[in-house]
Amino acid sequence: MTQTPTARALSDEALSALLAKQRFGTLATAKRSGHPHLTTMVYQWDPESRTARFSTTADRVKVQHLRRDPRVALHVAGEDVWSFAVAEGEAEISEITTVPGDAVGRELLAIIPESDRPEDEQAFLEQQVAERRVVIRLKARRLYGTAVEFDG
Repeated sequence: MTQTPTARALSDEALSALLAKQRFGTLATAKRSGHPHLTTMVYQWDPESRTARFSTTADRVKVQHLRRDPRVALHVAGEDVWSFAVAEGEAEISEITTVPGDAVGRELLAIIPESDRPEDEQAFLEQQVAERRVVIRLKARRLYGTAVEFDG
């Protein structure tokens, strides 16, 4: 018997739950040529503000892309290869963390789940300064995605 796939759009709540459940996603920015630039990233999703936060260094190409064109998308896989969620919107880039424990450093620390937080927070914050870290904040204007079900 052949199974027929049926795509089902996910509700905003289901999409937000999928974004909150995952930790890794593919961030898409636009190159100067207009072609997409894709990067696998660790992120933290805040369902209340519909914001995904990413840690990166100020010299990364994705930061250059976003300074020129803030349009961005985050693609996250579901539990199987047939389901996914996308958060689309515009990105903000924080200032570089310059003093251990400044607001950006604290935001970088908050991206890490409680269970994975470093034992030595001061050393972590100093490392973020040394690496010239910033926070990318994707403010989602649109969520979309599907799940595919197979009829037996």
